[in-house]
Amino acid sequence: MDDLESIYTDIIMEQSTAKYNKHKLENKDDEEHGHNPSCGDDITLEIKFNGDKIEDLSYTGSGCAISQASTSIMIDLLKGKTKKEALNLIEMFLKMIKREDIKEEDLESLEDAKALQNISNMPARVKCAELAWYTMQSLLYRK
Repeated sequence: MDDLESIYTDIIMEQSTAKYNKHKLENKDDEEHGHNPSCGDDITLEIKFNGDKIEDLSYTGSGCAISQASTSIMIDLLKGKTKKEALNLIEMFLKMIKREDIKEEDLESLEDAKALQNISNMPARVKCAELAWYTMQSLLYRK
């Protein structure tokens, strides 16, 4: 299996077409729009907090399989986390995708997001995988 094929793992393919995280939230607390002009990926994240915890998170928008899968995987990972926990996980993901030094236990805490690790081998696709994570980071820093 070559690098391109290995990127599109079962998790990525399943998440790229999954609809359960792709909808508008009722009673959202905030939203953030993200756009990747180089490829056209375009998402809007909507968030609902319960105190400091992310009670619910969803997205709308369109993009390639990598951006859609990355967004859905991120939502699964961050729901129920505190703002601080979410920001730490986002930082770990961004380190992983940029091939920076990351501990094995940190990789494990990323759960299904580890499936996106090999995208770092394809620089043109890294921005697709990062879009949701940077968009979420902006949203959380604003709160």
